[in-house]
Amino acid sequence: MEFNRSDLSNEALIDIYKHLLLPRMIEEKMLVLLRQGKISKWFSGIGQEAIAVGSTLALQDDEWIMPMHRNLGVFTSRQMPLHKLFMQWQGNQEGYSKGRERSFHFGNKEHHICGMISHLGPQLAIADGVALAYKLRMDQKVALAYSGEGGTSEGDFHEALNVAAVWGLPVIFIIENNGYGLSTPVSEQYHCKDLVDKAIGYGIGSVQIDGNNVLSVYDTIKGVRDFCIREQKPYLIECMTFRMRGHEEASGTKYVPKELFEEWGRKDPIKNFEQYLTAAQVLNEMQIADIRNEFRQYIESELILAAEANEVVADTEQELNDVYAKPLIIRKEPLIANHESLVIDPLSTSDSRLPTHDSRLPTELRFVDAIKQGLHQSMLEHHNLIIMGQDIAEYGGAFKITEGFVDEFGKDRVRNTPLCESAIVGAALGLSLEGFKSVMEMQFADFVTAGFNQIVNNLAKIHYRWGQNADVVIRMPTGAGVGAGPFHSQSNEAWFTHVPGLKVVYPSSPYDAKGLLIAAINDPDPVLFFEHKALYRSISGNVPATYYVVEIGKAKIVNEGEDISIITYGAAVHWAMDYAKEHPEISFEILDLRTLMPLDLDAIKNAVAKTGKVLLLHEDNLTGGIGGEISAWISEHCFEMLDAPVLRCASLDTPIPFHSVLEKNYLALSRLDDCVKKLLAY
Repeated sequence: MEFNRSDLSNEALIDIYKHLLLPRMIEEKMLVLLRQGKISKWFSGIGQEAIAVGSTLALQDDEWIMPMHRNLGVFTSRQMPLHKLFMQWQGNQEGYSKGRERSFHFGNKEHHICGMISHLGPQLAIADGVALAYKLRMDQKVALAYSGEGGTSEGDFHEALNVAAVWGLPVIFIIENNGYGLSTPVSEQYHCKDLVDKAIGYGIGSVQIDGNNVLSVYDTIKGVRDFCIREQKPYLIECMTFRMRGHEEASGTKYVPKELFEEWGRKDPIKNFEQYLTAAQVLNEMQIADIRNEFRQYIESELILAAEANEVVADTEQELNDVYAKPLIIRKEPLIANHESLVIDPLSTSDSRLPTHDSRLPTELRFVDAIKQGLHQSMLEHHNLIIMGQDIAEYGGAFKITEGFVDEFGKDRVRNTPLCESAIVGAALGLSLEGFKSVMEMQFADFVTAGFNQIVNNLAKIHYRWGQNADVVIRMPTGAGVGAGPFHSQSNEAWFTHVPGLKVVYPSSPYDAKGLLIAAINDPDPVLFFEHKALYRSISGNVPATYYVVEIGKAKIVNEGEDISIITYGAAVHWAMDYAKEHPEISFEILDLRTLMPLDLDAIKNAVAKTGKVLLLHEDNLTGGIGGEISAWISEHCFEMLDAPVLRCASLDTPIPFHSVLEKNYLALSRLDDCVKKLLAY
């Protein structure tokens, strides 16, 4: 193995050696603890240390890194306290994830490390978002993300590299090619000669290097970092290495030919670097022994500190409180034009207030225009707000909501995206790491499946896992009534009410649409904001011209009555209102939920108590719809108040059909009259 020290001093070489040696010695200790049953699982990076250490040392300490589960050298090179790392690996509450995650599935903002999830590929797109933040601020920085060779087969790899190339982002992608994805060899993972050749398809630069040569890694990353910053372009680096132990310790290595261990054992990154340093008279055997002894004592002393941590104690209230970011500060404002508004400051404990309503300046706006106004005013209010989506710039989006925005705010803040929903959701999370807000338009809510993993496993869980908020709003044009068939009309809001950490908002009026969208953008948590397409240009209402918010998580009574309570949301609110007008002989209490997660349980309980008869009405399919959850809650908590069974009126359990006759038959509206009559009969 040839080492080129370039202009590195002896002191610098020794420092690199120490950073390289420490994770190896920690791992050797961890394997002992694993055999003793003091930790439950370990993913070994023995033999691959040069990649994590060399690349981390080549960056500035405040540049974000997205590591994987064999990159212990990233954490140690960023000087994270070892005793706290031990607490993390032991699952202690004083670790970085409070006992909620194991091994390396955690991050830390102070050290600019973003914790991975088990799905591997999503890390790459987060690096895109961080790099975009650097680019927008004109910071002289790069983001860096690792992938194994197996991860390059995932769609997230393609999407992240494509977005980085199209947007010209200063991000470094490192492939750690260690020959195996668990037990599957590279011959069964990909068919190209070298993974580095994949860069050609994205029009970006690339290089393949010896991943076991720490100086080669260090020097390459430093040079690539300078290139990415100077040229504002991404770069792909393939580091050739080998995993000397199993995928994780329980899996073993029987599937690996013995000769590979012998070949790569001769290429051990630490042994070879030690030989180089002694040959160059930078260190001698005695000094190396002293360093090892110093590290051994350090590891043992940090283990003693870790052992002093308190036993894990489950606190249900704390667990629930940590699902979402810092609670919002809410102050009620006077009633304006028969609406109750609120002022929300999501980040400050000061007494500052957002602009309030001006009842002298209401404007008749369509639903679509109210959303546009809320988004526009938010762009003015938050100079760190970026909006992203397919065709949203010059074209103005599929529904023209962002038409004209690019002329006013520029293409840096109003960004057309390639067709890669997963990467854009990931990029939105990356922006949040650097303090930006983002709104992503999912062109149709149906397309959210292409970004599902990023939403439910990254956005939703990141605050609970390691305290990082995801300041992201995803706009979801949804619903039927427009004859668009099974891939542009389905109602999928219930998918996300099952995921702790997400907030799900679904307005039915122009007033609420604007106020709730502004509130969602102010909120530090990820919000899925559903907009019914059939309402865009079919309904209008008075909307204050000023910047205001409607509180997330609060339902609204839209009609008072005494016979039947209809609990509903979205377009179904208008179905209920129209039905009530057509049947004045029946007194309907109509509750518009407005938010599906979190639910306003107090308002639901009051609606049940008001009439004793409850009809849950929604456009979504019957089975698995939010109505089932609400019905169960009412049965459990309000049973004594009921004068009849809780009924659900929902759409058929089929995909939504295209033809208008079939669509009308599919929708819950076609069964509303029967459900009301059935409920009245009790």
